[in-house]
Amino acid sequence: MDLALATPAPAASQVRPFGDQLRAWRMRRRMSQMDLANEADISTRHLSFVETGRSAPSREMVLRLAERLEVPLRERNALLVAAGYAPMYRERPLDDPALAVAKEAVQLILKSHEPFPALAVDRHWNMLAHNAVVPLLLGGVDAALLQPPVNVLRLSLHPQGLAPQIANIGQWRHHLFERLRQQVHATGDAKLQALEQELRGFPMPADADATRLEGEVLGIAVPLRFRTPAGVLNLISTTTIFGSPVDVTLQELALETFFPADAFTAQALRGLARTPLGFASGSPPAYDYP
Repeated sequence: MDLALATPAPAASQVRPFGDQLRAWRMRRRMSQMDLANEADISTRHLSFVETGRSAPSREMVLRLAERLEVPLRERNALLVAAGYAPMYRERPLDDPALAVAKEAVQLILKSHEPFPALAVDRHWNMLAHNAVVPLLLGGVDAALLQPPVNVLRLSLHPQGLAPQIANIGQWRHHLFERLRQQVHATGDAKLQALEQELRGFPMPADADATRLEGEVLGIAVPLRFRTPAGVLNLISTTTIFGSPVDVTLQELALETFFPADAFTAQALRGLARTPLGFASGSPPAYDYP
């Protein structure tokens, strides 16, 4: 069943032709016309006509090509609109009744992860929610960086954010940029590209690469060494996303969870959770789902 978007589709004059968008996605995926035609089970000639605007694709064809190109749901909607069809995938806030089960699952994961930090971010790395431990680790952060929406990449890498407290900042920075690069490649999102440019302009400490921790499994787990008044915490960061989502919001949601890498860190975090203000002199705004 088709689902209407929560926001209206852009005006026709603002929409790039379907063929132009399709060609851009094909080139981003480094596929030739023959490669994509074979994947979509159509002729190369037909695909060429679609890209040049000589043939109008059916709705089924738009969806088939988007699937073969692994186009994210938000951009699939854009392709449908460009081809003259209604958007298919809905974007709803997490407090929408239709997403009640998903919201409950996210809340359960964040809460159950205490006394270890966990948070939820959107496509642009803006923090949507966090558990009770996260604010306790933000002491010394410039208040401007904690004004909503809090961008966790900016918070992590800004010299007035958490960067001075991250012992392996060079390794952590490389990890974040790699994830951001993959997102830009997957989505072509201009906001993500602008964010990457901004973050690369942040100054790096002279000894940024002095500490490199073992145990990094690219795409699965990354070590993080975090300096606090209570001592140095050794954490492992992992990311979880929803599988096979049919909603734009859910596809773009990611859960970042941190696990203790040693007994001292586990004990320190348990003690921190019992301290009202933790390591912070003040607390950032409480976050809940928009």
